[in-house]
Amino acid sequence: MNKRYSLRKRILVTGGAGFIGAHLCRRLVQEGNDVLCIDNFYTGTRDNVADLLASPHFEVLRHDVTFPLFVEVDEIYNLACPASPVHYQNNPVQTTKTSVHGAINMLGLAKRVRAKILQASTSEVYGDPTTHPQTEEYWGNVNPIGPRACYDEGKRCAETLFFDYHRQHRLRIKVARIFNTYGPLMHPNDGRVVSNFVMQALRGEPLTIYGDGSQTRSFCYVSDLVEGLVRLMNSADEITGPINLGNPNEMTVREMAETIVRQCGSRSPISFAPLPADDPKQRQPDITKAQQLLGWCPSVALADGLPPTIEYFRRFAQ
Repeated sequence: MNKRYSLRKRILVTGGAGFIGAHLCRRLVQEGNDVLCIDNFYTGTRDNVADLLASPHFEVLRHDVTFPLFVEVDEIYNLACPASPVHYQNNPVQTTKTSVHGAINMLGLAKRVRAKILQASTSEVYGDPTTHPQTEEYWGNVNPIGPRACYDEGKRCAETLFFDYHRQHRLRIKVARIFNTYGPLMHPNDGRVVSNFVMQALRGEPLTIYGDGSQTRSFCYVSDLVEGLVRLMNSADEITGPINLGNPNEMTVREMAETIVRQCGSRSPISFAPLPADDPKQRQPDITKAQQLLGWCPSVALADGLPPTIEYFRRFAQ
């Protein structure tokens, strides 16, 4: 048997046509793996993976993770779920189903084929934190009946399922808690800070800040995030997580708005709107575990990550 063929891993990426998923698929194909990308195209798009379609080692399947899937794979990255408030609040019941039923179906698949499986969780499991920065040991401050709960609690339940499958069935699991991530392929109308500000600045529109802009966020460039996900998946089996993946360089939302205006060469003013319900006041990951267990630390500064992101968005701002 050809040695290269025998060593080629079969990897499933759910939500693989989304923002992070597409970058992850590209990285995995480049590393010599066979990649199956599944997506229901609610927020993802075939355009995000169009350059991969010619590869014999990449395949796209339209599928919703709330339904079972029967394939043979060695690893599963479970990224499927709308991640921006605009999208996940549009159909909150489906959002919860995607996180919970999706986790059950992918864990069932992993159990059947004995695959290693990674859950893309989120910093939103910490809610509006009372601990700062957020460590993995913090249990969170989440409103279980608020408008963001479909996403926050859905992801929290998915983590519960992962660890119960690990304890009950000895499944090899990995759980990553992803903080704010930005870069090319972001949805231009997803309502998130970077995409909103860049699109408004490019169009010369006022940049809308919700609240007074003093709330903080930490922004990680997508290539750094993908590197963290791959390192976590490839780590020793005893490293299950959860592990925070994000850039600890904290800044206020207003500072981010002003930075984007400068980077875009825009004259857009800043306007203010009421703060949405349950919007977190602080977001900063403690990445000590990622540094110690994975040897991972973000390397792309905001000044280097924003230009390619802005350039990507120009096509949508005409």
